[in-house]
Amino acid sequence: MDRVTVSMLLDCYGALLSKRQRSLLRQSVDEDYSLAEIAERENISRQGVRDALQRAQEQLLSFEKALGLLERRRRVSAAAAELGALAESNGADAAYVESLRLSALRLIDELEGSDGI
Repeated sequence: MDRVTVSMLLDCYGALLSKRQRSLLRQSVDEDYSLAEIAERENISRQGVRDALQRAQEQLLSFEKALGLLERRRRVSAAAAELGALAESNGADAAYVESLRLSALRLIDELEGSDGI
């Protein structure tokens, strides 16, 4: 699984992981530490880090399969981009198109009660 996907899944479901799993994933994905660097910082083996990261990623994927929040966010973002493209194709200026896109995202956030898309 690529870093961007793991990072996005971590943003969506990180609260469902243990504190340790979140910490290891953040070090790996967000801070770009190597297995050796994380192992040294956490005082565990490289293999222990790799196994913990693998398990955490598998959990994130299982959460996504069950709940589908990341896929929903992708669909909403695509719909907002489509709205912007439609407005632009009808002669709207760039500032208006961006305002429309952001308004649509804010409205969807409010409807879903989420922290952001």
